[in-house]
Amino acid sequence: MNLSGTFVSGEHPTEGTVQIVVESEQRFVELQPDFKTSHLGPDLRVVLHRLEDVIGSTTPPDFPIKEQEIFLLDRLQSFTGKQRYPIPSWLDLANYQSVAIWCYAFNATFGAAKLN
Repeated sequence: MNLSGTFVSGEHPTEGTVQIVVESEQRFVELQPDFKTSHLGPDLRVVLHRLEDVIGSTTPPDFPIKEQEIFLLDRLQSFTGKQRYPIPSWLDLANYQSVAIWCYAFNATFGAAKLN
């Protein structure tokens, strides 16, 4: 499995790359060292999204998403740099086409990356 993508900004500037990596049969969403997003989110989460164009499928300025279209991985660990989020083994990754940084409190998508 070699999936990766580049973030596109939504509600706030978000940039860098993301990869799906496998290590010892465990899958991870891995934000790369070039990742960064705004500090303005009170409750940022890393999510897998069913759609490939998360930003294009939502409405500015918040770019809200529907909770039934995502799988919540975890709270964002850091606004910058490399970080990993485990993907449960039972989750069918074929059902998800992108990774997004999402503010749960305000349903605002900071950025998203289509997985290729």
